[in-house]
Amino acid sequence: SETLQGRVKKLDYLIALGTHPAMDEKAIDKLVGCTASERAQYGVEVFNHLWKDPKSLRKIGTITEEDVEKVTGGMFRERVNVEINAMVDNYDQVLICGPVFPHEVVGMSGGFKYFFPGICGSEFLNFFHWVGAVITNPRIIGNKNTPVRDLINLAAKFIRVPVKAMCMVVHHQKLHGLYTGDVNQAWSSAADLAAQLEMVAVERPYMKVLSCAPEMYDDLWTGGKCMYKLENIVADGGELIIYAPHISEISYSHGKVLDE
Repeated sequence: SETLQGRVKKLDYLIALGTHPAMDEKAIDKLVGCTASERAQYGVEVFNHLWKDPKSLRKIGTITEEDVEKVTGGMFRERVNVEINAMVDNYDQVLICGPVFPHEVVGMSGGFKYFFPGICGSEFLNFFHWVGAVITNPRIIGNKNTPVRDLINLAAKFIRVPVKAMCMVVHHQKLHGLYTGDVNQAWSSAADLAAQLEMVAVERPYMKVLSCAPEMYDDLWTGGKCMYKLENIVADGGELIIYAPHISEISYSHGKVLDE
């Protein structure tokens, strides 16, 4: 922000939440490394993506039944409307900034995933997750080219605002790679490096695996990632234990529905 002050008319940040809960001021301060008053010195604002609010969204296109059928190998055949946060229309340039790592729904996170499902509407957002669930995590996680990534790229064709990317590869809390420029090219290079750093081959599956949840997973919905990351090394008939004494909620985002 300090570097760009005076060079841009307006510089704002939109948190690509998907369906995750909106971040409060304290969480935003921690995320960006400065307080609201400090951000105000630069005229910077930080917004949560409001995926449940229809007024905050704009339809940009529709993925056809034929395209859905083609990219999913015939598993699905339905039209999917694509909406994104209407805020992007207020800016001359959008910069995707975030990490790339193995992901249980799309294969490798990052790139246009920060649009879909990061700042999109519920229809594509829900369809995105359902396709990944039907294909299943063991066949998805750690793979660059998946039907879910193909869906994201179809949706990305509807974007009209100029978009660039800063794709980071972070391993053990250290930056190992930063790729910038064209979104898919930067993402692809980052995904290749992330695969080298984050994926470990083992000689045999294990009957019992203990997965320790980090503090950032504050409910079982996100804590389930501890299973996704290690599912592929659990033997048939084996057991995976998630150790997460700090978790006390099933889901902050979807708990009410699950309770019902």
